[in-house]
Amino acid sequence: MNATSRAVAVGLAAALVQAVMLIAFAWPAANIKPRELPVAVSGPAASMVAGKLAERDRDAFDITTVADEAAARTAIEQRDAYGAVVTDGGPPRVLVASAASPAVAQQLTAIAQQMSGAPAAAVQDVVPADPDDPRGTGFGAMVLPLVMAGIAGGVLLSLLVPTAAARSVGVLAFGIAGGLLSMVVVQTWMQLVPGSYLTLAAIAGLVSFAVAGAVTGLATLIGRAGIGLGALLMLLVGNPFSAATSAPELLPQPWGAVGQLLPPGAAATLIRSVAFFDGHGAAAPLIVLLCWAAAAVLMLGAGALLPRRSPAAEPVPA
Repeated sequence: MNATSRAVAVGLAAALVQAVMLIAFAWPAANIKPRELPVAVSGPAASMVAGKLAERDRDAFDITTVADEAAARTAIEQRDAYGAVVTDGGPPRVLVASAASPAVAQQLTAIAQQMSGAPAAAVQDVVPADPDDPRGTGFGAMVLPLVMAGIAGGVLLSLLVPTAAARSVGVLAFGIAGGLLSMVVVQTWMQLVPGSYLTLAAIAGLVSFAVAGAVTGLATLIGRAGIGLGALLMLLVGNPFSAATSAPELLPQPWGAVGQLLPPGAAATLIRSVAFFDGHGAAAPLIVLLCWAAAAVLMLGAGALLPRRSPAAEPVPA
């Protein structure tokens, strides 16, 4: 293949990547709507409310009837429901948790207005978002830099550090330093999330380790193609389906669930759970991140056992 043919091939490949990126980022955003969204109902009119919600869209809500308003609040605080409609004594009132998802809170508020017929419907935010980030835009924007930095760290370690053992040390150093520094920015300067600095720094460090370790581990096992594979997986699949700005139940399925099995989605859910919900709902995303971190360690360990590639073994352009 001569230089001109190679240039055309690269240009066409870049155009294909551009099209895939448009699909990956724009399609989920254009198709946000409730899909089996967990909602609680309580009170004498609970069955009527459940019926009205089902009439709107039979597949939109996963409705659970609870005993009373206290039980509805508990369900929200423990992340078993995104919101609730309570009819205990008086007209229906809606409980939301903007910390779980501002987008869901807005949708439930709109439903409350339609049910009450009044623009100022009775809505209470049981678990509010951080007052410095009430709409959650800063929180949603926080996930992409963590992922991009992890990819960049993995790429640099793969290209500049020759041995798997040294790369492992580099990934560990990046995870520790990245977690500590990122939470200094997020909590002290931007003030996006409340909670224990050390706990959140440990989570950010685990995310950094998982993303950078996955990229570096794949590169160690299969060469430079692993860099592209890891980066595309985290950026084109993990980030747009992370639900950091919405909720997994608002995304097209099964992609909302798939996103929670990748580090970006698990990171968003875990940080929300720890920062706003006292750790409720943290187990599943923590296990996902630990599995990715373990996979990175295994790939780097396996790479250390493989014979080192000499520079001559790398393909040389014709």
